[in-house]
Amino acid sequence: MILMNIEGNNRVQTPVQKLNKFLGNELYVKREDLYPYSFGGNKVRKAIIFFDDLIKKEFDCVITYGSSSSNHCRIIANLAAAKGIPCHIISPLQSNYLTFNTKIIKMFDAILSYCQISEVKATIDRKIEELKFKGYKPYFIQGGGHGDIGTQAYVNVYNEIVEYELNNEFNFDYIFHATGTGTTQAGLVCGKLLKGDTREIVGISIARKNPHGGNVVLESVNSYFKSLSKKPVTIDEINFADDFVLNGYGSYNKQILQSIKDVLTYDGVPLDTTYTGKAFWGMKEYIKKNQIKDKKILFIHTGGTPLFFDKLGDLTDDE
Repeated sequence: MILMNIEGNNRVQTPVQKLNKFLGNELYVKREDLYPYSFGGNKVRKAIIFFDDLIKKEFDCVITYGSSSSNHCRIIANLAAAKGIPCHIISPLQSNYLTFNTKIIKMFDAILSYCQISEVKATIDRKIEELKFKGYKPYFIQGGGHGDIGTQAYVNVYNEIVEYELNNEFNFDYIFHATGTGTTQAGLVCGKLLKGDTREIVGISIARKNPHGGNVVLESVNSYFKSLSKKPVTIDEINFADDFVLNGYGSYNKQILQSIKDVLTYDGVPLDTTYTGKAFWGMKEYIKKNQIKDKKILFIHTGGTPLFFDKLGDLTDDE
């Protein structure tokens, strides 16, 4: 079983692909979408460590939260099915629409419960108590794999990036990625600070605005540092770019669609409108706005391949 081959050490290395000349810079993409499990992505990195913890502590079912577009929920449902344990997903009614991720989740027989966004916490609490009453030992994973375990996954990835740089004898000046619930960015920032590096890590927000978005990342960084008995850091260490959220989570424009078309056409890399395509477009705008030139830039492709197909009609419709 592939799960047993990769869980625990989380040390599968994903490839780094060089793209075409990019606004006067060299652009590379770390293909987390090619992580060898269930369409890959950052959520696999996190989920593997969560399930390692779940199994070690002998829990027998899992509960998590996410929207209909959630890559996180798809991965949790897949790993739960592979382990033969029940999976319960709480999802907001506000995003209750059919996506390829939802179809895949249902294929794994995950149990979906819908509620208003304002009722999420209460619904999760009720579900946990209900499962305990039935004799289960439920394991709760925050939406998006939030928490120190999720942060650890991207401390590992930062170390992997440093290893790639050593092997190839150059350093990246900037690391860009889509940032949502914040632990991917938190892990990269923690990895950078633990190594004593000075490069910029730029999280392109796909939904949240400052100050809340940046503060959530900061809280994750300091939670992880506290677990290592290290001093807390300040918001100055967090570059949370919120200029590109448009109308919030899931919203996109013609420029994002064009970016997705271009990257697939010229480099063969699929992006999506919710996460990676939005972040890629945001990265381009950030580079232009800040007049970044002659730098080596790494974009972390955080996955979400099924979401590409959700918007295929928008990508192929004639203007």
